[in-house]
Amino acid sequence: MTRCDWQPTIRGALVLLEPLQAGDFEALYAVASDPLIWEQHPEHTRWQREVFTGFFQGAMQSGSALLIRDAVTGDVIGSSRFYEWDANAGEVAIGYTFLARSHWGGGVNGELKRLMLDHAMRYAQRVWFHVGTANHRSRRALAKIGAVFSHSCSADATRGGRDVAYYVVHRA
Repeated sequence: MTRCDWQPTIRGALVLLEPLQAGDFEALYAVASDPLIWEQHPEHTRWQREVFTGFFQGAMQSGSALLIRDAVTGDVIGSSRFYEWDANAGEVAIGYTFLARSHWGGGVNGELKRLMLDHAMRYAQRVWFHVGTANHRSRRALAKIGAVFSHSCSADATRGGRDVAYYVVHRA
């Protein structure tokens, strides 16, 4: 059986993805401390240091979190992760993604998701995205990369009691 690598290093034209390390906290928090990043997010206080610290600890414990750098400058511009790998179902999720506002509106998010999808499809048949139903910016971004809305759940207990929209990309 193939061993899944959920913390790869991947280089694109715009982004470099690398395993998140404990020493990345300050550089990543410098990006995450912008309240406007979290404006439509269900955890809209994640810009606060104490809240972000919990998020970062969870990312480190996941063993599948990635630091996102600008491929040209090397600057830290965000993070993302793989999660909920189910080998029997051939499914994994991509999420917990955030980017510096300086990298919104261009091709960065699209390239990031394509790189992560290409990597995930080495192991999975389906990739899921879980997005707060009111997070219209992220929902539009998912539609742009070809993710298809599947369903939504109100106050989904597995998602911290939040209303969640589920999107999926199939390998085929």
